[in-house]
Amino acid sequence: MNYFSQTVAFLFDGANWASTSINPIPVRIGEQLWYTLLSLVITAIIAIPLGFYIGHTGRGRTIAVSVSGGARALPTLGVLTLLALLIGIGIGAPIISFVVLAIPSVLAGAYSGFESVDRRTIDAARAVGMTEWQIVTKVEIPLGLPLLIGGLRSATLQIVATATLAAYIGAGGLGTYIFLGLGNNDFSQALAGSVLVIVLAIVLEIVFSIVQRLVVPAGVRAGRSTSTRAGATRSRAVVGSPLQEGNK
Repeated sequence: MNYFSQTVAFLFDGANWASTSINPIPVRIGEQLWYTLLSLVITAIIAIPLGFYIGHTGRGRTIAVSVSGGARALPTLGVLTLLALLIGIGIGAPIISFVVLAIPSVLAGAYSGFESVDRRTIDAARAVGMTEWQIVTKVEIPLGLPLLIGGLRSATLQIVATATLAAYIGAGGLGTYIFLGLGNNDFSQALAGSVLVIVLAIVLEIVFSIVQRLVVPAGVRAGRSTSTRAGATRSRAVVGSPLQEGNK
């Protein structure tokens, strides 16, 4: 309970939020968000086109799944330490490590979104004369976008949580409070850093959940509502019509 009260005091201490502080909280939050955003953009540039290609053509899926599974198994701290030794201290090593961590989720979201599109819809698009590029941009991407956003959402949460490791090689971020607190036996400071990471992750989760709902095409939402009403009608028909029930 003492650690909890000290953590609250640390978080609400105006001195820790001032720019004159040694480790101002807004600066560390900004670094955490910057690492997350930069890693996510690089990941999207690499993984989304590749995922779209796999989802549209069906080629290379087995290889992509195998490579993604292998990337998930890599220990991020080990990769970060190795890269720091190879390319030196700076943001390069953390960013590469976070990109490697995030690629499997974004890649899976990209090709799963395309694969979720009903093949009959794509056949109908070809039947009316749409080119492959039009099918991709006007059919597969809009219908598969919710799953892609889901992949980006998962990757963002993984990055924002793992970005604390950037402080391990002196690259800043909210992990600074955690590593300094553990090193100085100041566990309230370490706990405060953890709380800030959790709050930031929750905020990003809420933002992406809203975006994921908004990108669902209006026609799909309308179709779901119609299906729900039709389902209720069919359930009634199974029981029997009023005329049939009266004849029993």
